[in-house]
Amino acid sequence: MNLFVNDIPIRILHPGQSPPAGHVNFEIDAAAEEITKAKLIHHVWIKNVSALDFSLVLDLINSKVPSNLYSLYITANNYKTLKLSLTQKFKVVKAAGGLVRKKDRFLMIYRMKKWDLPKGKKESGERNRETAVREVEEECNISVKLNKPLCTTWHTYTMNKHSMLKKTRWFIMDVTDDSRSKPSTEEDIEEIRWMTQKEVYHALENSYKSIRFVFEKYYRQEEKRKFQG
Repeated sequence: MNLFVNDIPIRILHPGQSPPAGHVNFEIDAAAEEITKAKLIHHVWIKNVSALDFSLVLDLINSKVPSNLYSLYITANNYKTLKLSLTQKFKVVKAAGGLVRKKDRFLMIYRMKKWDLPKGKKESGERNRETAVREVEEECNISVKLNKPLCTTWHTYTMNKHSMLKKTRWFIMDVTDDSRSKPSTEEDIEEIRWMTQKEVYHALENSYKSIRFVFEKYYRQEEKRKFQG
């Protein structure tokens, strides 16, 4: 599970799983020691995590005291129980969006002073792929062809003092017509832009960790496809 809390990447792993080599510099065994904010420094792995432990971790990350945590891996004692406790702690909002290609360029939108990807909430009765296409077309006034699913992200935010958890399904898409493209100002989008991979790299410096994750997932898939091909 790919979770982002206060823009901090949290990977929730199944029992027995561990982070890739070199991805963490501190390790905590929740079954043998107390989890404190002081121990959440840089890149951390917490193993043997119960639902109660995880709730404590979320409270520590959400506290107003600044955090030195850059990324976190959680190995759950019981993956389903931990995921259920997470969804009960927040109001879950389902959404979908797209990483849209135009030859060697990618579509990015500038909204709320950040570079982002087009996405939006599911409407009643919609399938994820239908939501993704509709949102991209509505937010950017372009036509797209759906390619294939890419990944799923979860991120937390606050709306009207309520704790929200957005589950976003991401799809790869290809543009079919952008001759009338324009940003949807009703959705607070100031600009849409086709970017090269190098331009995306710089734009991600002023974006969200979840969006960076989506691009990294795409690049890894493309490298794997080229290697196998």
